[in-house]
Amino acid sequence: MENEKVETNNVIKKLKKIDKWLKIIGITALCLMIIFTACTFIVHKVKTNKEIELLKEKGYYNPVSVGDYYLNVSMFGNENGKHRIIGLAGNGVGEFSVTMRKVTKEFEDENLVAFVDRSGYGFSDDKCGDMSLERITEDYRKAVINAGIKAPYILMGHSMGGAYATYWESKYPEEVEAVIFVDGSQLSSDAFNEEEIYEVNARNEFLAFLAKLGFSRYVIRNYSYALPEIYSEEEQYLADGLTYLTLDSIDTEYENSNLAVNAQKAFNEIKTNDIPKLYISSSWGFTNEEEVIEHINWTIEQQKANNMELSKSPEELGDGVITNFLNSCEKIREEILYPYLEKLGNCEIKLLGGDHMIYMQKPHEVAELIIDFLNNL
Repeated sequence: MENEKVETNNVIKKLKKIDKWLKIIGITALCLMIIFTACTFIVHKVKTNKEIELLKEKGYYNPVSVGDYYLNVSMFGNENGKHRIIGLAGNGVGEFSVTMRKVTKEFEDENLVAFVDRSGYGFSDDKCGDMSLERITEDYRKAVINAGIKAPYILMGHSMGGAYATYWESKYPEEVEAVIFVDGSQLSSDAFNEEEIYEVNARNEFLAFLAKLGFSRYVIRNYSYALPEIYSEEEQYLADGLTYLTLDSIDTEYENSNLAVNAQKAFNEIKTNDIPKLYISSSWGFTNEEEVIEHINWTIEQQKANNMELSKSPEELGDGVITNFLNSCEKIREEILYPYLEKLGNCEIKLLGGDHMIYMQKPHEVAELIIDFLNNL
């Protein structure tokens, strides 16, 4: 009996020691986490301030009131030029005003080019909460008007920016001279139905908070390539700065959760008209095997440069994979893209197979297509 008591006491003492050490480890881990978070935040704020300073110096900061909050409208080129071109970014693409300028610089001498950042993007306020198709379009209109840019405009939308351009030119055709779609989202009555429908919740708020603390700097290359062969170190620095400012926003989540509703409404409310339109198709613009192989090799090179997981090389792909992909491209063009463009009316299509961010991959080719279109207006 006495031995059992001694053994029990020894077990209790051991458990107390273990508990003590667990508390010490837990407190130490918590302290280290707090120190790490504090250091991350301080470094993030210092770097962010430097990025913001340079972005302002380069002309990317111009907040304009749209009522209760401000949207950023950065303007470049010739304010008395032939056309007033309005750049509309794709979903979540906060650095569009920097990266797309590799294209627009080729025609800024003769035109005014303005990039409007919707709520939550770049320098724009993150205060809207209503990222519906109607609200976003009305915000765009207020921003360009209050920035002193007079209609008519040439709307230049990339990806989901093309949906907002579609709705804008259908609802206010008198304001639109022409529309340029840079691999715009292929709209239909069931567009983005495959996307998960969700409500913005505490998890989204928490991730935005982590980005505000600076943790987005550890995952930046998950969201955008570094392309040193195309962009200078300064251009990449500016682009990353705007990306950080976008990743810590919650309105981008509201927009993302509204993706299918906005895209389908934009399609369903199209009013066919004769406004000149150019659609540059890259994601589904491949027409031959050589284009596909070139793109796969380019993608792998970017993945290597950015320490990402590598895609399969053309040699590693199974028999018929490239042929099946080309067939898919043709099918999507025939069944979705062409009917969408026909419904728009007076839309010319140019196939330029490549990355969805084709303006980053092949900026000169994109610029040439746009310049030809502008010259024929």
